[in-house]
Amino acid sequence: MSDLWSLMVGLRVTKKYFLDPQVTVRYPWKEVDNISTYKGHLELVSAKTPGKPKCISCGMCAMYCPSNCLTVVKRKAPKPTPEEEQALAEAKAKGEKPKDKTPKDPEKLLYDFTLCSLCGTCMENCPVGALAFTGSSYLAGYSRSDFHYDLVQVLKNQAGLEGMDASAAPEAGQSEA
Repeated sequence: MSDLWSLMVGLRVTKKYFLDPQVTVRYPWKEVDNISTYKGHLELVSAKTPGKPKCISCGMCAMYCPSNCLTVVKRKAPKPTPEEEQALAEAKAKGEKPKDKTPKDPEKLLYDFTLCSLCGTCMENCPVGALAFTGSSYLAGYSRSDFHYDLVQVLKNQAGLEGMDASAAPEAGQSEA
């Protein structure tokens, strides 16, 4: 008797949802309509200069990341010219603190998407808002190494500056000659 009862309950549920509109999307032929709310992998936000990140290489994103998927590689200070060395020595002799010439933008920002939990903690702790989620939902690869990114290089590629140093990028409002 209990078998018949469970059959009746199952048929009642089937009848209830039988005439409702279809929820399943047959992907290649039809796309979902809520793709704008998708949170994809991380990307760097561009500063006013194309290809140059807003990032100041503070390392807060990597420090607070619970998945340990970010690594910030800072740029090294340029080697001073003899004139700059002399001016630096004179400033030290006067007791003045010399100005730091180290570039603020990172040399590399390595991102391992295979470890990322997409929690957004890195974005919340970035003091300048240099990180954002992409809306890219069409991501595929053949191995884990396909999901290891240098976000600085990705930003340069998006700006059309492949292989070019970000500091050599044209300033905003200037055209390339």
